[in-house]
Amino acid sequence: MPTHALSGPQYLSEGLKLILSPGLRLFVLLPLSINLLLFAGLVYLAVHQFGLWVDTFMPTLPHWLSFLSYILWPLFVLLVLLMVFFTFTMLANVIAAPFNGFLSEKVEAVVRGVDTSPPFSWGELLAMIPRTLSREARKLGYMLPRVIGLFILSFIPVVNLVATPLWLLFGVWMMAIQYIDYPADNHKMSWQDMLAWLRSKRWACLSFGGCVYAALLIPFVNILMMPAAVAGATLFWVRERTEGEILQQRT
Repeated sequence: MPTHALSGPQYLSEGLKLILSPGLRLFVLLPLSINLLLFAGLVYLAVHQFGLWVDTFMPTLPHWLSFLSYILWPLFVLLVLLMVFFTFTMLANVIAAPFNGFLSEKVEAVVRGVDTSPPFSWGELLAMIPRTLSREARKLGYMLPRVIGLFILSFIPVVNLVATPLWLLFGVWMMAIQYIDYPADNHKMSWQDMLAWLRSKRWACLSFGGCVYAALLIPFVNILMMPAAVAGATLFWVRERTEGEILQQRT
């Protein structure tokens, strides 16, 4: 495994430092407020529905296999938590997409030391909405068939034991796609080209996506980690792309 594949924690921690800097706080506060309201609503819903959801996904075992409930129950609790997490992340990123695209532009300007983007204005932000929402729809088109497949798998007795690790692995991959797509879209990289580039850096992407996934699973911390993930993904884009360009020049 390449050394840079282990740099996911570094990208995320540097991204957190960046969004807390005075020049970028403005672009974080509004999406942060939106995500806070959304998170509070979903937590309220989850608290009231949690038992029902666990009972739905938890298979009914015969009495002589009742001892397995001590193994299965934690797995199905984790499965419900992962599904709630997926819902929150998906909705929050769709709502915050224009803000995240704008934040990514500003982070890249800070990292490169050159700001060619126009100054912040509500008109500029509104102009980004059609493009960013179109890209979010493309992500949903990629994600939903796979999520539906995992969801169906979760209802099949015995087979659904593999659903939790598959949800986890797919979630890690989607976190890399979700956030690295913001700088890629700002540079007008097509969806297919972006996926191909991420696959060429699969281990680095999984390292970054895994750190983001773990951070976003922590209640309340995840609200701040979303813009930090945007900033970290932009750092990932700048450094990994620059490294690739240098290697191409040498060859």
